[in-house]
Amino acid sequence: MPVVPAGDWPEPPEGVGAGDVVWAETVAGGDYAHKVLARGTELRLTDLTGDACAHLLLHSADRPWERLNTADTVKVLWNAYLGEGHLLLSDQGRVLASLVEDTSGRHDALTGTSTLARNTARYGDGAPQSASPAGRELLKLAALKNGLAPRDLPPSVSFFQGVRIAEDGTTRFTGSAGPGATVTLRAEQDVTVLLANVPHPLDPRPEYLCGHLRVLAYRSRPTVPGDALWDATPEGRRAFLNTVDHLTARGLA
Repeated sequence: MPVVPAGDWPEPPEGVGAGDVVWAETVAGGDYAHKVLARGTELRLTDLTGDACAHLLLHSADRPWERLNTADTVKVLWNAYLGEGHLLLSDQGRVLASLVEDTSGRHDALTGTSTLARNTARYGDGAPQSASPAGRELLKLAALKNGLAPRDLPPSVSFFQGVRIAEDGTTRFTGSAGPGATVTLRAEQDVTVLLANVPHPLDPRPEYLCGHLRVLAYRSRPTVPGDALWDATPEGRRAFLNTVDHLTARGLA
């Protein structure tokens, strides 16, 4: 459940004051959450039980046609596996968010989330109000509450349940790193965050199993020239330059 006001969250990260917390929520398995975050805000996700799976979409807050592009996120940075230092890119070659901390290492930018048809075939139902809601159905609800339609939902990335590609090209599910793993994202422009906490589509367990996800967002600052992440790769630097150029022209940076 959301903590209202967010500053009343009992355990802000070290160095973060209660007044800096802008979003605090525990998302149960089979549920969703959403929030608009300002540029420079850090978003920390925590897998409380080892069974959470956070399916994430990002949209530019006031320009929703600019949204997370998983294909560019993978190919521009020459890395299919999300982890610390990875950038989540839009199809405009700009950074929506950067991944600044990661204690899990079990993520997926390739598979996407579960669907109504797949969950119905596997669990008997995939509707949002059922006992086994599909990720895409929950993301639709989160989208609608932000003025977005189903057509605005591209493939998502997911955190805390890993996928690797084997040498023969098949997809291998590697599961969780265990309870307490965290991922921290930094918004590099104002973004609309859509989250669905549902089992990964490739999770081989026959039951619909998904644990609680802790969400905490707090004020920080965006990545700037001189930060190690800014110059970590030539492709990343170009993406940051594209982002700042766009924001500067609009008087936002």
